[in-house]
Amino acid sequence: MRPVRTFHPRRGRMSNRHADAFADLWPSLGITIEDGDRRPLDLVELFGRRAPVVLEIGFGMGESTAVMAAADPQRNYLGVEVHTPGIGNLLALAGERGLTNLRVAHGDAMELVRRLPEGGLDAVHAFFPDPWPKARHHKRRLIQPAHVALLRERLHPGGTLHTATDWPHYAEAMAETLNADPGLVNAFDGFAPRPDHRPVTKFEQRGVRAGRVIADLIYRRR
Repeated sequence: MRPVRTFHPRRGRMSNRHADAFADLWPSLGITIEDGDRRPLDLVELFGRRAPVVLEIGFGMGESTAVMAAADPQRNYLGVEVHTPGIGNLLALAGERGLTNLRVAHGDAMELVRRLPEGGLDAVHAFFPDPWPKARHHKRRLIQPAHVALLRERLHPGGTLHTATDWPHYAEAMAETLNADPGLVNAFDGFAPRPDHRPVTKFEQRGVRAGRVIADLIYRRR
């Protein structure tokens, strides 16, 4: 059976800047995720050093990931995305800013997660994942019990799972799912105040201008 995807495949043309960055930096910073590949991914080998790792799921155009990696050099950042122009943009930003603590994966995030070592992550970020608002599509949502259990297993004790959305119904569904996981504890009483370390993206700015409320949820592994 084909896996249920948490994303809708997106195609787009890369600019010359993105294409040049892809050609120059993909060999050293990129990793392709193949469906069904269960070979363990050695994070120390991938980054060339031993340091806490943050997994960024669905980084879009990568601006916020580049900002966080630059501001947080003591941790490694592994971003995963399916949108090739976004991958090209993040690679371009990494090259322009000289980021050595950033790696970029292309493919299904959950396929990547299955290859990561249990307890190997310091944090998981999933900012503004697709809400899949129609009821018949809810099975495609990233934040659902089976996926949350898998993400939690990849966190070390005390590691954080941080997600954000501008879709109120999804925010409530996320909170219900995360609260029900026995291995997670809410770091705040309900929704979290907006953390300073999460940069404001263009997507978020559009949501705020449209009057949508941004909900952050931050949980820790017990």
